[in-house]
Amino acid sequence: MKSTLIIGGGIVGLFTAYFLQKEGIEIAIIDRTDLKDNCSTGNAGMIVPSHIIPLAAPGMIAKGISWMFSSKSPFYIHPRFDYKLLQWSLLFFKSANQKQVEKAIPFLKNISLLSKSLYLEFRETHPEAALAFQDKGLMMVYQTDAMEKEEIEFANLARKHGLEAEILSPEDIRKVEPNLEVKAKGAVLFPGDAHLDPGALYSFLKKYLEAKGVKFLTETQVLGFEKSEGKVQAVLTDTGKIEAEKVLLCGGSWSGELAKKLGFTLPMMGGKGYSFLQQNQPEIKQASILTEMKVAVSPYGKHIRFGGTMEIAGTNQKIDMKRVQGIFESINRYYPDFQSKFPKESEIWKGLRPCSPDGMPYIGFAPGYSNVLVGSGHSMMGISMAPATGKLLAELHQQKDTTIEIGGFEVGRFA
Repeated sequence: MKSTLIIGGGIVGLFTAYFLQKEGIEIAIIDRTDLKDNCSTGNAGMIVPSHIIPLAAPGMIAKGISWMFSSKSPFYIHPRFDYKLLQWSLLFFKSANQKQVEKAIPFLKNISLLSKSLYLEFRETHPEAALAFQDKGLMMVYQTDAMEKEEIEFANLARKHGLEAEILSPEDIRKVEPNLEVKAKGAVLFPGDAHLDPGALYSFLKKYLEAKGVKFLTETQVLGFEKSEGKVQAVLTDTGKIEAEKVLLCGGSWSGELAKKLGFTLPMMGGKGYSFLQQNQPEIKQASILTEMKVAVSPYGKHIRFGGTMEIAGTNQKIDMKRVQGIFESINRYYPDFQSKFPKESEIWKGLRPCSPDGMPYIGFAPGYSNVLVGSGHSMMGISMAPATGKLLAELHQQKDTTIEIGGFEVGRFA
């Protein structure tokens, strides 16, 4: 019997398998790595329905240019002659306008709200999963007048679209963080957001799927596809040919290369991010974004994760310690009492977030194929959108109506 093959064993691939196995589908997951450390395991673990504006937004290009001159900035594109990067950058430039943002907002809001509800359902269904799930919201902390204006405008936009947003004074922040000083002009709290331990989630899902009979073909390179009449018949790998009933591309930053082998365009660049764990002393309680530096703060009791940067790096996995230094220096800029310790290189997690040029994921059928589906391009929102993406792909796989409208995520929109 031919299996459904999922190419990519990140969190999107795993949640897709989770919903497909509920339908009784035989599944095999193929991944180029050993799945011990990937983009899904060391990120901030944030579930953020508040994040309704895509990366490609008005003003982002101007900010990006100014940040290009700082080795510690939160966003960086390494200048180089690369046709793929040039193509992606031009599409990013075309997408960074108000009309595109307004078009994107309802799609991003709906998929994120669906994901949040699925996480709550997942927590009830699997109480044995120790995910450190905290449903306490996300605080956007700011120090400057310019960022205060930007965050309050965004809070008003979120409210306009039906999301809760609370504007906090320094006194309000002290009530949220009673254990240490937060050096801030103010903050916006989004009570509907949450966070969890992404490594614990990934480990639980993988073990659960293995117990349910899902096959994992690790350290397996996809070399090509055997196809005819708008269908993929088999996936060609370095370990042999694998026949397929249906194929799902969930390959993260490498999805563009897989699409190229199938003959369609899927613009994608890897956006490298870094994070590291610290002892949480004095204890920070609230998950936050340090907005001027774009640093994510995810507390898990005794430990806390700091993460950030968006380094458009293709598939380059090298650690840039200056970028890590930028994240580290932001800690005591906002939390002067926190006992921070600069991490060793071996303690730093890195991951490539799959970035589409318009900041919207690709979800749906591949152009020209009746048995190939794509779920990729979630940028920094992979954990946040993974359950909804998996559910939507399972619905499409089973030829069911999708829970939400997915027209904004069309796979062939850049063809």
